[in-house]
Amino acid sequence: MEQTLTWDAFTRSPDRRRREAWLLALALLLTVFGDAYAGLSLHGRLPADLPWFAAAVAVLAYGPHVAVRRLAPRADPVILPCAVLLTGLGLVLLRRLDVAYAAAYHSPAVAPEQLLWSGVGAVAAVVLLVVLRDYRRLQRYLYVTMAIALVLLAAPAFSPADTLGARRWIHLGPLGTVQPGEFVKIMIAVFFAGYLTQHRNALALEGRRVLGMRLPPGRQLGPIVAVWVVSLLVLIVERDLGTSLIFFGLFVIMLYVATERTSWVVCGLFLASVGATAVGSLEPHVKGRVVAWLHPMEIFLPAERRPAALNSDQLAHALFSFGSGGLTGTGLGQGHPELIEFAGRSDFILTTVGEELGLAGTTVVLMLYVLLAERGLRTALITRDPFGKLLATGVAGALVLQVFVVTGGVTGLIPLTGKALPFLAKGGSSLVANWLMVALLIRVSDTAQRRRLPLGVD
Repeated sequence: MEQTLTWDAFTRSPDRRRREAWLLALALLLTVFGDAYAGLSLHGRLPADLPWFAAAVAVLAYGPHVAVRRLAPRADPVILPCAVLLTGLGLVLLRRLDVAYAAAYHSPAVAPEQLLWSGVGAVAAVVLLVVLRDYRRLQRYLYVTMAIALVLLAAPAFSPADTLGARRWIHLGPLGTVQPGEFVKIMIAVFFAGYLTQHRNALALEGRRVLGMRLPPGRQLGPIVAVWVVSLLVLIVERDLGTSLIFFGLFVIMLYVATERTSWVVCGLFLASVGATAVGSLEPHVKGRVVAWLHPMEIFLPAERRPAALNSDQLAHALFSFGSGGLTGTGLGQGHPELIEFAGRSDFILTTVGEELGLAGTTVVLMLYVLLAERGLRTALITRDPFGKLLATGVAGALVLQVFVVTGGVTGLIPLTGKALPFLAKGGSSLVANWLMVALLIRVSDTAQRRRLPLGVD
């Protein structure tokens, strides 16, 4: 009898870890090839440290693989390779950007630090797999988790604003800075998963019908209004549009998954629109981002003819970058990412992809995020317990929301948020948090497969 090779068959144990190893080899090959190509484009020769870079990425890839093979043998084999390939591509881009920034601004290299933080993130993921053998234990600490999340969320309000006026960082003196919002998204995903598991029946109650749709009862609107208020406070006090959108959007997504009520989505969109309109009209920093979004090219007009709050040319240069890249791009090392200045290493790193790898390369990068999120949602579908379903959905939802707010901002779809593009952009906090999210998905996936199949059946 012929056996048809399906995707499920491809990812089935005992070959699951073997498939993961081959996918990791492909990710390693693409990363090393990209770095070699960039070196040839920039200097006409291979980078002198290419063997050391390849060895470091190999350790980054196969160190967690060995741990997953032992600690979570039935986990989805696609999650880890996606994370490694995105991290590797980010390192290649930053190594390429270091050359451009050193020539244009005498800026120090950041790629070595990013590689170090990638290793820290991978180690943190392995530690989480060792410590958290059963993710359901997180339900015991829901309110402690949320209390810590609220403290971290409020901490940047007491720190100095950055150069653009937002407050996203906690300054630790000689130890550097930490962006707590990156870790808060994981904590709120855990809290929302536990809270909605306990209260989903009450939240699913139907209220009165308005415009052909049954809205939730007034007394059940409390949670969403409370989260809305907190997200507005983050937006007003810290001027952090990205964290506010992720915080509120994640709750609405998980609320819909838990209750299957479209009315919650309608209420969430309405509250988000009201809050964004009010804050965007009154808060100067957020208003400036909205004006830059609506009139990006007017920055090149004489000062007296520009809109009053317009003071940034980053979005205009980003649009030029995407336009000049065309379908296939100029080639790694052949663009001008330094024109976007410092932001080219954070949220605007996607413009380097658009310019030097073109629409084709940008699509591949976005599809890697889509694939990673899809594996998270697939994990949610096969997980039997409600908490695990919502936790996997929350982690995947947080990833999708952050990619959306960053990509939407740099392409002119929505106002700029200043968040880091997951795995690709410079930032230790972001890298460690994203690797912890990968570890959570691996743990939930492994547990789901263990409960799905009888003992001894792969």
